[in-house]
Amino acid sequence: MPSRRELRRCAVVGVAVATALGAGALAWSSTLLGEYSVMDMGGEHSSHAGHGVSAAASDPGARQVDVTALEADPDRPADVRVELVARQERIEVPGGRPVDGYTVNGTSPGPELRARQGELVEVEFVNESVADGATLHWHGIDVPNAADGVAGITQDAVPVGGRHVYRFVAEDAGTYWYHSHQVSHEQVEGGLLGAIVIEPMDAADAAASAATEFVALLHVYGGQHTLNGRAQDEHVAAAPGTPVRVRVVNTDQGTAAVWSATPFRVLAIDGHEVDAPTEVDGRRVLIPAGGRADVAIPAPAAREAVRLHVGGARSVLIGDPDASAPPAPQPDETLDPLAYGEPAPLEFDPAASDRSFEYVIARRPGIIDGRPGNFWTINGRMFPDVPMFQVSEGDVVTMRVRNDSGDVHPMHLHGHHVVVLSRDGVASSGSPWIVDSLDVRPGESYELAFVADNPGIWSDHCHTLAHAVDGLVAHLMYEGVTTPFTINGAAGNLPE
Repeated sequence: MPSRRELRRCAVVGVAVATALGAGALAWSSTLLGEYSVMDMGGEHSSHAGHGVSAAASDPGARQVDVTALEADPDRPADVRVELVARQERIEVPGGRPVDGYTVNGTSPGPELRARQGELVEVEFVNESVADGATLHWHGIDVPNAADGVAGITQDAVPVGGRHVYRFVAEDAGTYWYHSHQVSHEQVEGGLLGAIVIEPMDAADAAASAATEFVALLHVYGGQHTLNGRAQDEHVAAAPGTPVRVRVVNTDQGTAAVWSATPFRVLAIDGHEVDAPTEVDGRRVLIPAGGRADVAIPAPAAREAVRLHVGGARSVLIGDPDASAPPAPQPDETLDPLAYGEPAPLEFDPAASDRSFEYVIARRPGIIDGRPGNFWTINGRMFPDVPMFQVSEGDVVTMRVRNDSGDVHPMHLHGHHVVVLSRDGVASSGSPWIVDSLDVRPGESYELAFVADNPGIWSDHCHTLAHAVDGLVAHLMYEGVTTPFTINGAAGNLPE
């Protein structure tokens, strides 16, 4: 029998819905999803030679490519082979309390994976006991579309007892992570994730990168802020003067801050090296949900340590493992990547764009599958009638993202990295700011550019995953690409 609170809530919601539906000025809309394909989502015209529907849809005789065919060379032997087993189970949190969640190979975070740039990685994923099914998405790695791991778009969710093989070439050195993209708002928050580091191809660069480095993966388990799965600070032993590279991975749903009383440099953002990084002193670095930043901080004199704050609640102590360092207050001033480092030429000319799109985020009341709420809109349209941004391979694409809502949105485009050209009309003046996860704050607008060089159907969504569940997800589709997979059907695919 419903509780009084539940009955009261239902009554309030019912009155709100009835009132809103009776007042046309509120512009409520109602959507029943059922089983659907992203192929049916609305086309979005560009300001250049845009198309409203894919070439495959507009011309039945056009060549069509199934997403499952967009894969790494099937005849090439793997250089790195890994088996990852997902389980739904109790997680022990050292320094904290246990929580119910998900593990990979018995731990959360799962194993840290490593590959050398240019190597072919093969991961066999096994779902031992995740009841809703699961997948693996390689966040920030521009994998071929078949390996993207989005349930209902590039594959079916792997059921209990099932297996799926992911293959991709580790093209770009840097810091990345993997996580489930099936019921992701629950499974990512519950710990079905891990870090992956792609080391530079050049032996000297690889040796320098690995000389003294530390992966700092941030995650919140049941309200407990952890560093590499522990509700404790970490110590990194380093000889005096040694620069320690700390690879910070933000797997949480909000922005993470990094700062120190000791000056440091930001070496890389989202896996891309910063040109001529300078010292950051008295400023914090903000990392969006899903984003990464590699920072270098020198170890202090003998028998001393320096403290690097990561995520606000946790710290990495660097230097003598028996030494400590006092906490430092979080600075008010924030490093602006738009003006950090030195300019460098891009590999393409954004001014010669072939397609130009708008991506405007707002909110409006509505009902989706009988669930009333204040849902996100993209270009004024509510899910699933949201834009399908359509491109041809080789296009230079520009996109203007504007946030007319009242929340921060860490926007993440799969399969591509974008360069930030400007924010609020101010052009980039530092090192090319190349990202796959970008915080767009209320009232802000960004102009972005990228080359459409990775055919497929790619999600472009907010990585505050509860926002994606409420409709803040669009897609980038290459002309002629199709998918046989559906969402909400018998396979149980629920990517968000």
